[in-house]
Amino acid sequence: MEVDCGFTQGDKWFRYRAAAIIVEDGAVLFAGNEHEDYYYSVGGGVHAGETSRAAVEREVYEETGVRYEVDRLAVVHENFFDGHGGEWEGLLCHEVCFYYLMKPRGTQALEAHGMTHGVVEEMHWVPISRLGEVHAYPTFLADYLKRMPRHVEHVVTDESGRAEV
Repeated sequence: MEVDCGFTQGDKWFRYRAAAIIVEDGAVLFAGNEHEDYYYSVGGGVHAGETSRAAVEREVYEETGVRYEVDRLAVVHENFFDGHGGEWEGLLCHEVCFYYLMKPRGTQALEAHGMTHGVVEEMHWVPISRLGEVHAYPTFLADYLKRMPRHVEHVVTDESGRAEV
C-alpha cells in the first residue's frame, strides 16, 4: 500500500500534493463530486518515495483515464485552509502543492471513472472566461490562466485566517 506524504499533529494537518493544470480549447479541467459544492484541481497526494512529477502523471491518469504529458512546473502553492468533513474537521490544514501545466491533446474527451474516498468523481471542463463565476479551488487559477507566465510562480493563500504568513 502506498502512503501519501503528510501528517497530523495536534490541531494541524500537513499534506504534500501534486496537481495538474489541463487546458483544452479555452477550458480548464476540474474535478467535482456530489458531496462538495465546489470544483477542485485534478491531482492528489504525493506518495512517499515518489516525485511530484510522477505523482501528477499518476493522479491525472487515475482521475481522467488519459495519459497526459507534463509540459512544465507552473506553480508552487502553499495553501492554508480550515479542514471540513471526516478526519480533517476543525484542523488547520497546510498544503504544499506543485502545479504542473500539462501538454494539450487537442480534445476534451476523457475516459474518467475516478473515485475519491469512496465517492464517484466527475470531471468538468470550465471555460477560462467563466472561471470567476464558479466556486473552484485553487482560487489563484483564474488570474494565473489569464497571464500564463513562463516562469514558476510561488503562491501563498490563507483561507483560514489562522496561518502565520
